[in-house]
Amino acid sequence: MALTPTETRLCEAIEAKRSMLLDDLRLHVGTPTGGFNTPALDETRARFLARLEALGAATELVPGDPKPEWLPGGAGSSIPPTAICRRPDTTPKSVLITGHLDTVHDPNGPFRELTIAPDAKTATGPGCVDMKGGLVIAMAALEALHEIGVPASWGFLMNSDEETGSFHSARAIADESARYDLGLALEPAMAGGELAVERSGSGQFMIECRGRAAHVGRSFTEGVSAVTALAERITAVGAMPEPERGRILSIGPVEGGVATNAVPDRARAWGNARFPTPEAADEIGSMLSTLATSPDAMPRAIVHTCFNRPAKPLIPATQRLALAARQAAEDLGQSLPFASTGGVCDGNIMQSAGLPTIDTLGVRGGGLHTPDEWIELPSLVERCQLLALLIARLCERGAD
Repeated sequence: MALTPTETRLCEAIEAKRSMLLDDLRLHVGTPTGGFNTPALDETRARFLARLEALGAATELVPGDPKPEWLPGGAGSSIPPTAICRRPDTTPKSVLITGHLDTVHDPNGPFRELTIAPDAKTATGPGCVDMKGGLVIAMAALEALHEIGVPASWGFLMNSDEETGSFHSARAIADESARYDLGLALEPAMAGGELAVERSGSGQFMIECRGRAAHVGRSFTEGVSAVTALAERITAVGAMPEPERGRILSIGPVEGGVATNAVPDRARAWGNARFPTPEAADEIGSMLSTLATSPDAMPRAIVHTCFNRPAKPLIPATQRLALAARQAAEDLGQSLPFASTGGVCDGNIMQSAGLPTIDTLGVRGGGLHTPDEWIELPSLVERCQLLALLIARLCERGAD
């Protein structure tokens, strides 16, 4: 369908922000928010909150929850808050936008800034697509809607622990999702520019084995090797995956023992599981539970599981939302193919909480989680226009 005069003015306003979008991306990419770098996370959060408050949003910082102690970093780790901004309006529908401030990159590493290619079509930088580009276009889209006077009822949630599993922010995401009609997450587009319409779920597990220490040379038979017990269970886990059914289990890292001449009395292995449905998650949980022993067994095996990101299947409400996004893209002269992925994100949590969600509305690029992470620079304007147009239409008439 043709753009309305108001929609045309909205897109023109975003086109006029082309230079600003690049400058904003450069600023945020140069602020190292990886590795739970609290000062940089606080600085970035404050910048975005100030701009959202200027649009009339009420803001709140929700304290984070601790993650399970058996997970890496679970004990004694810093717990960042989740920022929630709400700007209600008189529109029939409301939209929740989510994005994460953290990246996977070492804040003290050499990959520190946005570097533009000679042809000015791409740039590299830590988090430029995952997901500082998404945050930048979302902020500009909301500001353009405000400038043009397009009514929109929205919320914007920003967490700081998505890359480590959203354990601290999961409750805040689920609670906030219950307040809205539709959900949009700012993960980058998939490799071919596709919109992810369904995702696997993800869970973490740990197998801990305890034995009896002994000197290998003097009293080997008095010892009970926790490493051997763990190895038997790792082998058992290796037989569990059925990738053709979407059931995936992978183990690593592994630790055990302190010296080669001592029978090890403790060994641990951490793993990740992926699953296409809640039923498959239950199946994996049951299979892992069979590896545990009674508390008085020797060796003893303890299994911990946490399936914190439920599967995100393609449900009718999400399909309608995806089709609305595709229509908006086509009206802008863009294409928006659909795809499925085994990756997970906060969109899994949003939809599990009952909110129909599409979650790859960020910029286009690649090399995620690597020192070669890159962004397709024209996508800053193109995806910003798509996001603004979609928010306007969804708030006016929903996804139907």
